[in-house]
Amino acid sequence: MSTRASKRQKTEEKDAYHLIYWPGVPGRGEHIRLALEEAGAEYTDTAHQEDGMKTVTSLISDQNTGDSHNPPPLAPPALKHGEYIISQTPNILMYLGPQLGLVPDVSEDPVGIYHVNSLTLTALDGLSNEPHDVHHPIAVGEYYENQKDEAKKKAKDYRESRLPKFLAYFERVLSGDASKGGEYLYVNGVSFAFPKCVEKLKGSGKYDKVFKHYEMVKGRENIKSYLESDRRQEYSMGIYRHYPELDDE
Repeated sequence: MSTRASKRQKTEEKDAYHLIYWPGVPGRGEHIRLALEEAGAEYTDTAHQEDGMKTVTSLISDQNTGDSHNPPPLAPPALKHGEYIISQTPNILMYLGPQLGLVPDVSEDPVGIYHVNSLTLTALDGLSNEPHDVHHPIAVGEYYENQKDEAKKKAKDYRESRLPKFLAYFERVLSGDASKGGEYLYVNGVSFAFPKCVEKLKGSGKYDKVFKHYEMVKGRENIKSYLESDRRQEYSMGIYRHYPELDDE
């Protein structure tokens, strides 16, 4: 290891993590907060800083070309740690996993981190990205009210086909030997967006391991403390939105 690399590593070890995300909504930043909170890591969050919005907009400004260590991020969330700025939710989680002890040690399980990452990508696809697309099925830049009819069709497909598909998958994962029962799966945002649908799926008994797992995660000491704290923002008009007309009747 070069002297410069060694110094950089030591700097990062003592530096806090800085989460850069839009103030006002949990959004995709929440996935990262949960990892940091579970690990008891020291971090700052632009969501709770007076100049937080300015920090976000400066980072993604078309005037920002990055620096010698980092290309410019396209959009938040981003994580600043030492000299590094890392963007894209699954990429950030993959960076944090080994540092926070949330993935298997590579010396004991060389592919464990990749298995965890594949589960992360699947969860983000089905429980984050697709719920967002329900209320913006045509164009992200258009108001929901301008694509309401299409959103109703998208919501019906998500409730009846896509969400059950992903829940069934994670039920299989939790039933398999490789997961050893698993430790982390969180479906709170989907429950906010589609409360009647999720309650119906929960009551079906088909996904008992998933919902039991979810309750276990909520009850973990650090997660429980976070959920009850003022650091936790309320869902509103971010990725997860509750429109009654898009939920089950």
